[in-house]
Amino acid sequence: MGERQQFQIWTDGACRGNPGPGGWGYISRSASGDESSQYDAEQQTTNNRMELMAVIEALRSLPGSSQVQLFSDSQYVIKGMKEWIVGWQRRGWRKSDGKPVVNDDLWKQLIEIAALHEIQWEWVRGHSGHEENERCDGLANRAIDEASWAP
Repeated sequence: MGERQQFQIWTDGACRGNPGPGGWGYISRSASGDESSQYDAEQQTTNNRMELMAVIEALRSLPGSSQVQLFSDSQYVIKGMKEWIVGWQRRGWRKSDGKPVVNDDLWKQLIEIAALHEIQWEWVRGHSGHEENERCDGLANRAIDEASWAP
């Protein structure tokens, strides 16, 4: 079994209105510096769903089992994966107050795809001049702008 490939990934989601039209985008960079990016939009969604979709699609794009340093400006995604997910699963996808976990469909997809990789989850402050984060924000908004249903 070979050594895991290494990647850095930046993700972002955007929504115009919450709920409303939304987009997601990611940038993936291999250890050798090769870079790829992807983005897409949904007509009616929420910001948190777009943040999750960006991460899910970025991880889906990786070959095999990889070592990943993943950057997101979403506390929802980072805290979800680093802190909340174990309790949600233990409580049958309920939050500590007993209410159902919102977006559990996407969280379950994320857990499944994340299990294939070794991931270091990193929070970055959004809209603070972080180059890749700003580029991902641009991709997410471009997705909305370019959508066939866009006004």
